[in-house]
Amino acid sequence: MRKQLLPGEQVIVVTRQQGRRLLFPAAAFILTPALAAYACAWIVKGGPAKLMPVMTGSDWTLWLVLACVFLAVLVLLGYCLPKYLEWLAVQYILTSRRIIARFGMLRRRDWQLSLAAVRNVGLRQTLIQRTLRSGNISLDTGQPGGTLMPDVPEAARFRNFILEAIDGLPPVSVNDSRNTWARREGGQDER
Repeated sequence: MRKQLLPGEQVIVVTRQQGRRLLFPAAAFILTPALAAYACAWIVKGGPAKLMPVMTGSDWTLWLVLACVFLAVLVLLGYCLPKYLEWLAVQYILTSRRIIARFGMLRRRDWQLSLAAVRNVGLRQTLIQRTLRSGNISLDTGQPGGTLMPDVPEAARFRNFILEAIDGLPPVSVNDSRNTWARREGGQDER
């Protein structure tokens, strides 16, 4: 991140989305090996032979145990790992001059917004987000469409950091050539 900073720019906060998205993958990560171990023990003790007398013998036991292990690995690698990587791939960075949001690992997508362009910072929370102190932060730049940062943890604090960073921006004078919205007296605008 330091390589991408502008001269005089400092990182204030780096965060990810709220971790509640990992609730079901974490539960599956814990329960899947436990259920697979229980099923394997049941198979080794002869449980399938009691249900279906055709399944007697050690050759069935080996294949059933391998099937249980394969299903457990499939759930862990097919559900838990992608959800974790999806959560890990979203990052919000607030610097002293801009807000950067990065999405994705292999196919990276990001957007950057200058703090000087932000006109309004809104916070919207559902009941669950409010209890977990997360929320959706909307940044209004005066352009249609606005920008939304979904599921920011400690959303009220993050919003306050944004507002403090906006207040900490150096003031732009009216006569500054970089100020495109300078107010001029007279008739027509200069081109």
